[in-house]
Amino acid sequence: MSPEREVDVLVVGAGPAGLAAAARLAAAGVGRVEVLDRERQAGGVPRHCAHGGYGTWPHPLTGPAYAHLLVTAAERAGAVVRTGVTALDWAGPLSLHTVGPHGPEAVGARAVVLATGARERPRAARLVPGTRPAGVYTTGELQQAVHLYGRRIGTRAVVVGAEDVSYAAADTVRAAGASVVAMVTELARPQTAPARAADARLRHGIPLLTGTTVTELLGHGRLSGVRVRRRDGRTATLPCDTVVFTGDFVPDHELARRGGLTLDAGTRGPSVDGALRTSRPGVFAVGSVLHAVASAATAAREGAHAAGAVLDTLAGTERPDGVPLIVDPPLRWIAPNRVTPADRLPYVLRTAAPPPRRPVLRVTQNGLLLHRERTLLPNRSPALTLTARWTERVDPRGGPVRVTLTDP
Repeated sequence: MSPEREVDVLVVGAGPAGLAAAARLAAAGVGRVEVLDRERQAGGVPRHCAHGGYGTWPHPLTGPAYAHLLVTAAERAGAVVRTGVTALDWAGPLSLHTVGPHGPEAVGARAVVLATGARERPRAARLVPGTRPAGVYTTGELQQAVHLYGRRIGTRAVVVGAEDVSYAAADTVRAAGASVVAMVTELARPQTAPARAADARLRHGIPLLTGTTVTELLGHGRLSGVRVRRRDGRTATLPCDTVVFTGDFVPDHELARRGGLTLDAGTRGPSVDGALRTSRPGVFAVGSVLHAVASAATAAREGAHAAGAVLDTLAGTERPDGVPLIVDPPLRWIAPNRVTPADRLPYVLRTAAPPPRRPVLRVTQNGLLLHRERTLLPNRSPALTLTARWTERVDPRGGPVRVTLTDP
């Protein structure tokens, strides 16, 4: 391997979070900001999401247009974006072994930003039994096949899931000229906006089977159907030649794990404070690797926010470690998951099930109420947000800060 090459900031992942961080750092005059991505094209997930809804509301963009905007902004600011390059492992506290079109290389930096994103768990990880026929996809695999490579899929598809990403998958199926036999979810209701669910059901004629689990894949050579079970024990077979497993995202945390970074038990991503610093000095984490999976806008906001903390680190400014931020059931996790009085980034939370219609979040430390807010529930999703207006009340020498969810 060639001698280690040095840059100022190394960003791993060229999705919205990584590109936004790189753009701000380069614009601030950081000497050399380099972004690595193992894909052949930068832009992350939006590059193969042909639907709209990206960007700001006065100027809505499709996913590919939004990805192009982010890549262009980073490169115009002076960042170097290298695609087809995979970060394999750590070569030191702030350096990485990589491999790309020109062979292996070691790259060192003054700071590292992990923006490695998240992935959907495939059929095997969900322990769905049956044969191994063709025609089984995750949303990402489906969108890449259809929108990037123009490949044909089957003619009749079952979509497993009923959240925003599931409805995007259904749109992709229809864009490929196939029909959606049904959408299947274990939950009692869809986790998307009521208008979107009604549009799929009424305008596009897509049945929604709630309280239903896929128990087996059928077919040899090509999928011929899926067997499902209702909550009351009834079973049925849905004839189809394509099945798309959607949602159930997990952080792509392999690099963080190999580096010995502390992982949060709830998110399964790196544990970070409000400045998005990990447990290793000089290493930051942003975007869906922290909380799978958030919107592209949230990821980009976190990337830009982390860039400010990276600038402080490069300038030699030190910050306290913060105290743990923990949640009680039915909340599953919160990110960031450490807190200092100076933190200002809004928090992302997730519940084990859809919460009450108008939930109340309570923040306490050592039995003292720091904050109470009634939060809106967007799209019937188990994802919630919490403002950071209360962080200045945190005692940095006190015990953990606890967040609870209650009825009004």
